[in-house]
Order: sequence, then C-alpha cells, then structure tokens
Amino acid sequence: MKHRAVVRGIGVGVGEDGSNVPAVILEARDEFLPIVITSDQAQAIQLGLTGEQFERPLTHDLLVEMVTEFGGAIDSIRIDDISNGTFYAKVDAERYQHGEAQTFVFDARPSDAISLAIRVDCPILISDRVLDAAGQPPEAFDADFDE
Repeated sequence: MKHRAVVRGIGVGVGEDGSNVPAVILEARDEFLPIVITSDQAQAIQLGLTGEQFERPLTHDLLVEMVTEFGGAIDSIRIDDISNGTFYAKVDAERYQHGEAQTFVFDARPSDAISLAIRVDCPILISDRVLDAAGQPPEAFDADFDE
C-alpha cells in the first residue's frame, strides 16, 4: 500500500562523526520519515517550499519547464524502496501524443523527486515497506512541524 506524504520541512540531525546532517522530513501514516540529504539538496527543497523565484531557473525549475514544454506532466513521485539505508524513488510522468497517453517512470534520488513534486504540487507516495523500515513516531523528533 502507498501512503500520501507531506513535506514537513528540513531538519538537522547529528551524524556519526558529530557533524550536522540535513534531512528532509516527510509525514505519512502518522509517522515521520527522515531522509538524509546534502546541504545543496536541502536548499533546493527549501527554495521549492518557499516558492522563491530567481531571474533564471534553477535545475529543478528548468526540468519542470522542459517537461511541460514538451507536452508532459509529472503525475506523482514514489519513494518505494530502501536498501542498506538508501532510499529509492521514482517519478511517474505522462505525455499525450495524438490523443493517446504515454506513461513514463524515471528512477530518481528521493531529494530530486521531492524537489520536483513540490514545484508541480503532485502527490508524494511512500510505500509501507519504506515506512515499516524507516518511519519514526513524531515524538522522536525535537522539533515542532505544526503549521
């Protein structure tokens, strides 16, 4: 089963070496799912959340513009697998050509998929398998993600 997720924000944890480690925090199935990302990825997600515009498009904005210009749409993203602590995501897209829908599935890093989903306002879906393996109760976080 897949569960619709909400991006709660960017959090910071402590890595094994004591350094700060950014993570995007998703909420699904009344659990939080932290996905460790790089600071560049955190910035891309945060910029998508705030909707800040730049004179020239950033990478994820450019990709959305290109997909749209070529007659496509990003329908949803899925975080549907985890192996040895690494999350795997897919981008589900479609394009209509001659009245016929063509569907496409692209492999993606979760951070890139989330950045795209934020920009096109499409569903973020997380599998039970991923939540069972890495989901955590909200009280495990020392943060207030309430809106």
